[in-house]
Amino acid sequence: MKLETPPPSPIRPLPSRPRRHWRAAIVGLVALGVAGGAWVALRPHGPAPAAAKEDGPAKVAVYELARGDVAAVEARALGVDLPLSGSLTPQTQATVKAKASGTVLEAAPQEGMAVAAGQVLARLDAGDLNARLTQQQAALDEARAKLSIAQKNEANNLALLKQKYISQTAYDTTQNSVELARASVKSADALVEIARIALADTVIRAPLAGIVSRRHVQAGDKLAPDMPAYTIVNLARLTLEAQVPAAEIPRVKVGQEVRFRVDGFGQRDFLGKVERINPTAEAGSRAMLVYIAVDNADATLRGGMFAKGHITTERSAVAPLLPLAALRADGQVYAIENGKVVARSVQLGLRNEDEGYVEVRQGLAAGASVIVTRLDGVKPGSAVKVAGAAAPAKPALLAQKG
Repeated sequence: MKLETPPPSPIRPLPSRPRRHWRAAIVGLVALGVAGGAWVALRPHGPAPAAAKEDGPAKVAVYELARGDVAAVEARALGVDLPLSGSLTPQTQATVKAKASGTVLEAAPQEGMAVAAGQVLARLDAGDLNARLTQQQAALDEARAKLSIAQKNEANNLALLKQKYISQTAYDTTQNSVELARASVKSADALVEIARIALADTVIRAPLAGIVSRRHVQAGDKLAPDMPAYTIVNLARLTLEAQVPAAEIPRVKVGQEVRFRVDGFGQRDFLGKVERINPTAEAGSRAMLVYIAVDNADATLRGGMFAKGHITTERSAVAPLLPLAALRADGQVYAIENGKVVARSVQLGLRNEDEGYVEVRQGLAAGASVIVTRLDGVKPGSAVKVAGAAAPAKPALLAQKG
């Protein structure tokens, strides 16, 4: 039996796959690799190996503070003030009035001019007064002549009385005549003095040195006694009359310092002292007048100006002053010492709400730095750095401000 081997079947070539299939496979593999790397990078890490800890010290969080967040405790006196306002009036002023009647011949000084004490302000026509003075002088001369005759008669009668040629009664009569003549001389002398005073009154003089604030007369005006002629003020010393509520009067004492400003002088401060306190309240306002003496040697201030200021009712000795903004609800203060926040308990004294300061009696010294703003996260023990200050030689800082 003969075995025959069948002829081999022809081999058919496999159909080829498109090229894009293997490219897609490669892209998929790359995507898987990237995703795996990201998962490794983002997954939580466990504790760093000991070798990593030895590379360097751990970083310390430091809060950076702005300059406005920190204030320095300064040492000075602190005062408590009471506000006030009022008008300035000259402490010395005078309205010069006529003492005699007559027509004004001259009135030279005008408003705003300085005058000296005793300077002539105005002159009145004195023709009739001159005649009256002459008349009284003549009457005085006549009285003196009569006195001289009476004295001679007295001397003669005295000699006759000694020789007993006349009686005592006759001599006494002569002596009385002398006394009457002396009285007549005194009366005439007084009338002459009155006439001289009346004549002198026709010249109006300044009773004090100062500045003419008003001229009431002109040349040619007719003046009568007690009519005003000039008003003169002395600006060397003024009085500030200020109203203070009656409830605040117990705080006001004579001698307390007053500081005030006047419109038109910018930020210039003027000083004064409480000189007097009116004992009665003003009707309606129930306020009391306080009189404040103000030195004005340079005549800068003028009468009638409005002033606004305050009386310093209390003043402490020179002591550390703490900004009120640095005080916390628990009464402590956050101070900065050696780059760290330290809580300090302080004993306080005089407080001024207007200035925003309080006296520190214990707990802080002058020059200490305190935090005056509320910062989240800044607590006692926190490391801080003030912006602009030299950085301390310490590890790298993590700047942060709450």
